[in-house]
Amino acid sequence: MTDHSFGSPAMSSRAPTHPRTRTRTPAQVASLIVGIAFLLVGILGFIPGITENFDEMTFAGHESDAELLGLFEVSVLHNIVHLLFGVIGIAAAARHSSSRTFLLVGGLIYLALWIYGLVIDHDSDANFVPVNDADDWLHLGLGAGMLILGLALGRTRDVDDRTANRVS
Repeated sequence: MTDHSFGSPAMSSRAPTHPRTRTRTPAQVASLIVGIAFLLVGILGFIPGITENFDEMTFAGHESDAELLGLFEVSVLHNIVHLLFGVIGIAAAARHSSSRTFLLVGGLIYLALWIYGLVIDHDSDANFVPVNDADDWLHLGLGAGMLILGLALGRTRDVDDRTANRVS
């Protein structure tokens, strides 16, 4: 006897899925990866040895001589910003639209930080984050990369938010 009831496996052309399976869009995956990277950088900024001159780290300002990997000037505030961006990126990965917004807005913020770093005197009080030349160019790369991801992955999503976030 064949079961002809609606939605039964005999009538369905697709394989059954796990009841908790979720499909992430490429933008969601990118947001998650970027968020994890920011979180990791924020944590590493507080680890002596990975951050050189750790004992010279200040809360904010250009007086902080601490450098992540001996290259990127950091302060407590700078590390907190990385941690917050990480948490926001990870949280944004829950939905396609928020992932795309995180990538686009975050990209614009980092491009603004790049321009800010180019126009300020790195030895002035205006350098409260703080940033140095290495940070400036990293901010350009981050900003451009996040914008490109947000634009490219927003247009090529495979599924919409209703499908990507539905628990089957």
